[in-house]
Amino acid sequence: MRRAATTEPGRLQILGAVLALLVVAFGAVTAYEVSDRAGSADDVVSRSQPLSADAAAIYRSLADADTAAASGFLSKERDPADLTQRYRDDIGTASRLLVKAAASTDGSAQSAREITTLNEQLPRYTGLIERARAANRQGLPLGGAYLRYANQLMSTQLLPAAERLYEAETARLAKDDEDARDWPFLSLALGLAVLAVLVWAQRRTYARTNRVFNQGLLAATAASVVVLLWLTAAHTVARAGLNDARAHGQSSLQVLNTARISSLKARANENLTLVARGAVLTDDGKNDKYETDYTASMNALTDSLADARELADDDAGRDPLAAVAEHTAEWKTRHDKAREKDDAGDYEGARIGVVGPDDAGSGPDESTGQSFDRVDAALKKALDHEQREFTEAAEGGGRALTALPLGAAVLGVLGAAGAIMGINRRLSEYR
Repeated sequence: MRRAATTEPGRLQILGAVLALLVVAFGAVTAYEVSDRAGSADDVVSRSQPLSADAAAIYRSLADADTAAASGFLSKERDPADLTQRYRDDIGTASRLLVKAAASTDGSAQSAREITTLNEQLPRYTGLIERARAANRQGLPLGGAYLRYANQLMSTQLLPAAERLYEAETARLAKDDEDARDWPFLSLALGLAVLAVLVWAQRRTYARTNRVFNQGLLAATAASVVVLLWLTAAHTVARAGLNDARAHGQSSLQVLNTARISSLKARANENLTLVARGAVLTDDGKNDKYETDYTASMNALTDSLADARELADDDAGRDPLAAVAEHTAEWKTRHDKAREKDDAGDYEGARIGVVGPDDAGSGPDESTGQSFDRVDAALKKALDHEQREFTEAAEGGGRALTALPLGAAVLGVLGAAGAIMGINRRLSEYR
């Protein structure tokens, strides 16, 4: 190397090798970094967000199963078929999604712990519900006690574990999103360094040979410029798509899931208020625990709706939220009427106000259960819309990076070949 550096042909050979290595390194680093970010963008769409949605669906299924079980107790008919089937469907959905989540956690210790807790406690819960139903079919008051114990297990063990699982998967979604949007600073810095060296090499060639253009070095420069511009443009588009997915999809989905969970909690507590008949009080012994929890859940639902309206960016997202607000107000009004009847000693009137008449032809159904079903349906419509927006925006961002890794690698090789050819052209003049 020292001997080669003392002659111009030797210096040209060293320069050619350095230029080729730099251009190849630029292409390789760009391909690696972009592949990593494209993989993270793909994970956002195909793994992280679906797992977060599944975790929310597990919570919803468990909460809805608890609601259906409590509603069944308020019906005069023993084990009404529709509520029994709804309960079984919810338990089946939760069980299926737990199996899916367990196979997709990718070694997440926190998610594995929560899934283990859910798998251990879910059979206990369903066993308590079956005992409660058996006692209820015999007309024994013990059924209500079993139902309250099952609800306590759901409230203190199952739902908190499902909520922690949702938070863990949502945190992983946020991490994948950040990884996908992170700028490839090493590639950008290396690209600028390669261009600087190529410009210097061409100025050096011009100064020593008085020749303005070197076709090989020009080709290497053009290839490097294309990769650098492609990298900047593609990542800008990808970040814009992922930012849009997070702002108008991911954030809205989290708020709407919170709203739906709050509505389910409120409905379950509303039912249990009548099932317990004032037997369960708050810690201070002054108020009905389930009525207090109902009020807290309805307040959380109202707050989440306000946040969701701020995030909604089109009529397709705002219209379902307007319907949710309308039906929530209707629900509160009907609930207050049912509470007034219960406080006045009209338990049967309060029961009908919550679950509706047992005979569908006996009059209009103006129960809180009807309002809850409308709230839940409108929230589902809003969630489906935001899910589509999130998927479209995230997939659009990911597609911007699809061809870049291969393109960067190919252009890096071509640029290195051009640099070598350009230097060899000058070397041939010394032979």
